[in-house]
Amino acid sequence: MTLPPLPDMILDPLVRNALMEDLGACGDLTTRTVIPEGTQYTARIRAREPGVVSGMQIARIAFHMVDPTLELRVLKADGAQVVAGDVLMEIAGAASAILSAERVALNFAGRLSGIATLTAAFVAETAGTGARITCTRKTTPGLRIVEKQAVLHGGGFNHRHSLSDAILVKDNHIAAAGGIRPVLRAIGERASHMVRVEIEVDTLAQLEEVLAEGVADVVLLDNMDTPTLREAVRLTGGALCLEASGNMRLDRIAEVAATGVDYISAGALTHSARTLDLGLDF
Repeated sequence: MTLPPLPDMILDPLVRNALMEDLGACGDLTTRTVIPEGTQYTARIRAREPGVVSGMQIARIAFHMVDPTLELRVLKADGAQVVAGDVLMEIAGAASAILSAERVALNFAGRLSGIATLTAAFVAETAGTGARITCTRKTTPGLRIVEKQAVLHGGGFNHRHSLSDAILVKDNHIAAAGGIRPVLRAIGERASHMVRVEIEVDTLAQLEEVLAEGVADVVLLDNMDTPTLREAVRLTGGALCLEASGNMRLDRIAEVAATGVDYISAGALTHSARTLDLGLDF
């Protein structure tokens, strides 16, 4: 999926922290020792397997943060489909700068491309339905913004970015507040009209309670089997947006999407994606 990039200033602190971690107190000791000053090279980042690209923007920032004079050409933009051997980026300039930024750039690009690739596989399973694949807040601490961007690059959608985005009432909220009806009545009395409300249910009986109160915008159907999801769609009759969640494996997505739910959320998109194999060669 082609998207406008995030402003670089949002990503700069992530890259700077990663570079400082990698360069340590004294910089790239190997490169400083063995690469003659003034050595110039051209390097290419290639895909070593098929997938969907994400992280080219953050890789560019990493190279330019080490050396703003490096010349970069992005040949496969974030969201592009690639096959093994495709060149994603070309970097020309000081060999020492390229080598010093290489690992940080590849760590981000490989990780984020892995998320985009897994998301695209989930999205493909929803073909012919109206279901949308969405991520969760089960992200790497500190990297949520780029991991959620990678989900978008893979054709998915984003759930909340933080606890302050919307009201999402989970089972523990319901238990602590005394039940579904007290929770929804409290929301009706206190919540801003600008805030969307989602509530989690485990059973059809709970869903009927939610429908009776008329406060929620979205219902999260948690860990329901496929026949129960189908019945939840029938009971709701389009009155509320429905999100299926819990144990949403890739091999189950097609049958869940066919039930008629609006969204399928999967923490696996960000917490279990395998890094896409990318390499940089001079």
